[in-house]
Amino acid sequence: MPNTPAAKKYLRTSTGRRLQNRQQRSTLRGKIKGFRTLLSGEPSREEADKEFGLVVKALDQAAAKNLIHANAAARSKSRLAALKKKSCS
Repeated sequence: MPNTPAAKKYLRTSTGRRLQNRQQRSTLRGKIKGFRTLLSGEPSREEADKEFGLVVKALDQAAAKNLIHANAAARSKSRLAALKKKSCS
């Protein structure tokens, strides 16, 4: 338990940030999972490209906010692009 007023405030802010980060990470994982689900069917190339753009944008924004590491975002984009290429050919 925090003792000083500053430590108490830090606990409040860090708890709020932790909940917000969990929500944003969960949303990001949901977008990635939705894209993978789309690719498991037979999507048109246009539909896959459109959805891929949205997922890439979400990954880039998460990396910019330090929600995930920049290299993790790049790795995810690369793997999703390879999956899209494989499933849409």
